[in-house]
Amino acid sequence: MPSPSGQVPSSVVVVGAGLAGAQTSAALRKHGFEGHLTVLGAEGLPPYDRPPLSKELLKRTEPVWLADDLGIDLTALADDLRLADPATRLEVDQERVVVRTASGDDVVADAVVLATGSAPLRPAGWDAAMTLHTAPDAERLRAAVVPGMRLVVVGAGWIGAEVAGVAAGAGARVTVVEAGPVPLERQLGHKLGGLLAPWYDDAGVTLVTGVAVEKVLPGPAGGVPGGGSVVLADSRVLEADLVLAAVGARPATGWLAGSLPLEGTGGLRVNRAGRFMGMHSPTDPAGRLHLDALRRIWAVGDIATREHPVFGPVPGGHWSAALHDPEITVRALLGLDERAAEPEHVRERLGLAPIHAHAPYVFSQQLGHDLALFGVPSPFDDVVLRGTPASGGWGALYLENALDRHPRRTPDGHRVATVRAMLLVDSPREVGQVRKLMNRGVPLEVDLDRALDPTVKLKDAVV
Repeated sequence: MPSPSGQVPSSVVVVGAGLAGAQTSAALRKHGFEGHLTVLGAEGLPPYDRPPLSKELLKRTEPVWLADDLGIDLTALADDLRLADPATRLEVDQERVVVRTASGDDVVADAVVLATGSAPLRPAGWDAAMTLHTAPDAERLRAAVVPGMRLVVVGAGWIGAEVAGVAAGAGARVTVVEAGPVPLERQLGHKLGGLLAPWYDDAGVTLVTGVAVEKVLPGPAGGVPGGGSVVLADSRVLEADLVLAAVGARPATGWLAGSLPLEGTGGLRVNRAGRFMGMHSPTDPAGRLHLDALRRIWAVGDIATREHPVFGPVPGGHWSAALHDPEITVRALLGLDERAAEPEHVRERLGLAPIHAHAPYVFSQQLGHDLALFGVPSPFDDVVLRGTPASGGWGALYLENALDRHPRRTPDGHRVATVRAMLLVDSPREVGQVRKLMNRGVPLEVDLDRALDPTVKLKDAVV
C-alpha cells in the first residue's frame, strides 16, 4: 500500500533524474497521480541515457536526451524540478518523509522513490585518473582521444573494454590493465573471459592481466588533465597522456548511510514491487524502521536489489531494470496493484493478471564485437558453448548446477538443463528470441543437445 491509511499519497519526491527517475515520474503521471511531484537531480542536466557515453563516445557529441529518445520531459511532469540540488539526507517516520538537499532545503512528502543510480569507483590515491560516468566525463575524454595519444585503462570490464576499442579505432595507443587473469571474469566467468582476450590484440590494444595497480601518479604540472603514470604491483610503470579508472561502480547511496539500512555493497533491498524491505544488520547504525515508515520508501534502478521470480534478489546495474521496473513500482505505490510483490501463483489464485518479468540484461559493443547477456551468471554454473568463436556468431549457456539426485532426461535420452543465463556474441538474430525466453518469468529448461546445436532455434529446444 502507498501509505498506512491505504490512501494514494498526495505528494511524492523522486530522488534521481536519470533513466529510472525519469521513468518513475512519467509512470506516476501516466497512472493518474495528480499530487505534488518533486524531482531532485545532481548533475544539472535533463535526463539522458548513459550507455552511449562509452559505446558511442566519438560518434555522439552530446548526450542522448530522454526527452527526445523516450518523450520524457521532466519540466512538464514535475511540479518542482531541481536538476542541480541533490539529496544529502533522508528522514522517514510513520507520518512523512523529509529529504534534505544540498541547498539546505527540506522537501517534505508522503512517499519517496529513490533512484540515485550508481557512482564509479575511484580507489584512494587515484586522483590523477579520470572516470567515465557523466556527460561531462565523456566530453572530456572525447577531446583527449586523438591519434597517437597514450591511454591507459585500468579495468577490463564493460566500460574499460568499450572505451579501449573506441580509442584504439581512433588511432590512440591503448593499454588495458586488468588485475584478474582474463577480461570480464567477474561478469562472465573465467572460461568466457578467456575467449574474449584475443579481441584486444585484434583491435590493436595491449592487454596486461594478472597484475594489480599499486598507484596512479599525476603527470607534470601543466600536462594534460588525467595524464600521469600507472605503477603496477610488479614495479612496471606505464606512462600515459590519460588514465581512465574503469574498475566498477557502486550504488550512489552514501548519503543514506545512517538513515536506511544498506546492503554491504550499498544497495537497498526491495521486494518485487520495489518497496524497501528494511533489511537490518545488528551493526547498522540506521536501526529498524516502523512498518508504516517502510511503506513510504521505494527504490528503482541501480541502487535497488530487487526480488525476481526466477533469479531471486538481483542487484541493480542493469539498464533494463531502470527502464521497466518503475512501471511496476508506481502501480504498487499508487495502490493500483496492492499485490504486486506476491508470487505469480498467489496472484493467479487471486485472479490478478501476471506481472511481466524482465530478465536482467546487459548489452555491450566492444573491440569490434557485440555482446548481449541475459540472466544472472553464477561462478557455480556449468558453462557450455552454442557454436564456436571460430564460426563467427556464437553463444554460451550458464547451466544451473544444483544438487539434483534425480536428473531429468528427454524421451530421446538428452539431458534437461536449467539455463541461469545466456550470452550471445555477434548473434543479432538470436537476441529477440532469447529475450522472450528469458523474460517468461519461469526457469528456462532446455533439451541440452538441441540447445547446443546452432542449427536448431533455441525456442525449439525448450522443454
